[in-house]
Order: sequence, then structure tokens, then C-alpha cells
Amino acid sequence: MASKIALITGASSGIGLLATIELAKAGYNVVATMRNLDRKPILEQAAREAGVLERIDMRRLNITEHETIAPVIADLIRDHQRIDVLLNNAGFAVGGFSEDITLDELRLQFETNFFGHVAMTKAVIPYMRQQRSGHIIMISSIAGLVCTPGTGSYGSSKFALEGWSEALRMELHALGIKVVLVEPGSFKTDIWDRNVVVGKEALSEKSPNKERSRRFVEFVSKKPKSNARVIAHLIVRIANNPNPQLRYLIGADARVAYILKRMLPWKIFEKLILNRMGIDKS
Repeated sequence: MASKIALITGASSGIGLLATIELAKAGYNVVATMRNLDRKPILEQAAREAGVLERIDMRRLNITEHETIAPVIADLIRDHQRIDVLLNNAGFAVGGFSEDITLDELRLQFETNFFGHVAMTKAVIPYMRQQRSGHIIMISSIAGLVCTPGTGSYGSSKFALEGWSEALRMELHALGIKVVLVEPGSFKTDIWDRNVVVGKEALSEKSPNKERSRRFVEFVSKKPKSNARVIAHLIVRIANNPNPQLRYLIGADARVAYILKRMLPWKIFEKLILNRMGIDKS
């Protein structure tokens, strides 16, 4: 049987890079896309060290340039004939108190983390429909289930993705297409490092939240983070599972946060979060 084909967005770093390597090691031929091909050598080096470079096809794709997605998918089908796995991974975070985030910053957050995933998925579904099979894996976040101060923009984009994916999973069920949400907690990726954008007003001297924003940044930077390779291993297991579940929470902090939100009265949960983050002062 020919190798299965996996398409990954945001493959130049973090979860996308690690998933590219692990899927290739598991026997997949991976079309690894990235917004900037200048970062291609990073993935090439990792793939060479893992002995899977020949299984990886690297291409440029910016998921916010919606008009370019269909041609990229068409070229992929021409070259590989099918798509078995779509990993919607590309994304970034806008950090800062909601009061300080501009509408343009919030729109850009949604354009990537929500509409970009929607555009990719809609471009792939017709091919998976013809195959009567396929896995669509969304990299969401615990922030899509439990949103905390300073992450309102990021979390709301993930909340939107969660809701859309729930409906989509049921809509595609009869076609043999599986929709899955992966919801990581704190891991060593670029999402709150290289891929974070602090709202331009968030740390401004004019912001009434300046000191609280500073404490938020300090809290995030000091928060323990686990090795993200376990997420890549989970993605491989999902891709190989003919009947995956809808949600996969991963990370002890993600599971604890989700359980506490569901079990505790809101006032107690709210107080717990505010005390832990140390920002319940103006």
C-alpha cells in the first residue's frame, strides 16, 4: 500500500515541525508548509538528523492568503494523488488585556487562528469526500476551553475553532472524515515566545492595565512548560486511529484547569485564577 499523505501548516517550528518529523518516521509522506521558506533549513536539518528528509515535501503557504490555498492543494493532489491527514497547526497569540487590544489586532488573531483553519479545511474536504476518508486535526488549546486574563484574544479564536469543529465533525461523520481537536496546555513551543504579539497598547504608559499586563507577561514567562514532542506523538496516534475521539486534552495543567472549571462554582474558580496569576489589583 502506498504511503499516506499528511498536510501540515506552520511546519517550520514548534508542534508543526515535531509533528512533521514524527509522522514521517511513522511512514507518512508529509507536505510541510510554512509561511516563510527562509525557515526551511531548520526543518531540513531536523529531518536529516531523523533520517526522514526524503519523506518531506516543503512548500510555501500562508493560510491568511486565502486565494493561494486552492492552488497549493491542487498541486499537492497532482503530485501525491490524495490527502489522508490535514493538521491545522499554524497560529500565533495576541497577548494583552482585552481593553487594550485593538479591533485590527483581534481581527488578525481570528484571521489566522480561525479563518485560516476554516479556509484550509474547506479546501481539503472535497478531496477527502471523494476518498470517503481522512483525518482533519485542529491544534486548539486549553485556552479554547478555559480562558484566563491576558489571553482573551487568543482564547476567543480557539473557542470559535472549538465550536466550528464540533459541528463539522458531525456534518462529516457519514463521509468517513474524522475531525479532531488537540488541546495542549503549557508546552515548549513558539506560541507564547516567537509567535506571540503583545497588543501595541498593552504595555503602553497610557494603558490603565500597564502594571497588570507586566505581571501577566511575567506569569507566562515563568510558567513551567513541558516538551512538546509528546503532542507530536499524540498526533501520530490520532492519525493512525480509525475512530478518534473529538477532544484530546494534553498536559497536566490543561486537564486540571478543565476539571476545576467544570467542578468549582464560578466565583471560587475565578478567585483561584486571579490569585494564581497575581493580577487582581489595578
